[in-house]
Amino acid sequence: MTPTPRAPKSRTFLTRPRTGIPTAAGAVLALVGGALLWSPAGRADAAPERTAAKAGAFTVVAAGDIAERCTASSSSCVHPKTAAQVKKIDPEFVLTMGDNQYDNARLKDFQKYYDTSWGAFKNKTHPVAGNHETYDPDGKLAGYKSYFGSVAYPKGKSYYSFDHGNWHFVALDSNSLDSKQTKWLKEDLAANDKKCVAAYWHHPLFSSGEHGNQPVSRSVWKLLYDAKAELVLNGHDHHYERFAPQDPDGKADPKGVVELLAGMGGANPYKIEEVQPNSEKRLTKTFGVVKLNLNDEGFSWDLVGTDGKTKDSSPSYTCH
Repeated sequence: MTPTPRAPKSRTFLTRPRTGIPTAAGAVLALVGGALLWSPAGRADAAPERTAAKAGAFTVVAAGDIAERCTASSSSCVHPKTAAQVKKIDPEFVLTMGDNQYDNARLKDFQKYYDTSWGAFKNKTHPVAGNHETYDPDGKLAGYKSYFGSVAYPKGKSYYSFDHGNWHFVALDSNSLDSKQTKWLKEDLAANDKKCVAAYWHHPLFSSGEHGNQPVSRSVWKLLYDAKAELVLNGHDHHYERFAPQDPDGKADPKGVVELLAGMGGANPYKIEEVQPNSEKRLTKTFGVVKLNLNDEGFSWDLVGTDGKTKDSSPSYTCH
């Protein structure tokens, strides 16, 4: 276990909610990879202590905005490099948060580009569609549906849910968050008997990037918040960003939902435009994958770069 640095006697220390990291007036001090990191008030850059084996522990990899129209034959092509990290991590399964294939997500492009890298994990991938999957000239989501098959369209819908361990995962189609889909989500959450809930889709409700906040998902955020869900994963903006727990109106709430924006799977990076409230960490021009560390009681994650190094680590959270 990582030792907690001793504070000077002159400081008054508090306990940061849900993390157990000692803080001085809201700041964080932690030992990470042999380096002492100081995080000022309002931020959580320092990784928390990680405990060893926990009941029901398993690993999931997640990313969005993945396959540009290039292959490993080009040194500037990134999606083969992020795929190499997925292979090294060898997760239980993979979540993709849309814009899996650029530019129009035609079947022939999936086969020529995505399949040469992330296609290696197709049999354990649970995808969702992004806006680029709707641009297919053969029809909205035609190539996406043809490539991924029934896993992307179980029961004839572009949204679905599944369970693993003590977790319930909900995959949504943010291209069409209509009343039919929200009704399905409400019923799905009501029927869930798992302690921990994660949901993922393409367009983020909160983002400091070029696309910014996408209010289209506020209705599903409210349903997830009311159901005491833990985690939302998104893409669309091509950067990495993590938020403190908050409610659907963007107000900090220790009982709220944690949003993770992970649009750094291989597409051209975007700039940070306007930092949103509760945003704790933002990285751009950093490609990689999110390694989710899940167990029966809670979760944390690490951002693994294409060089195999950890670029950021989240706090550890306990499921509601």
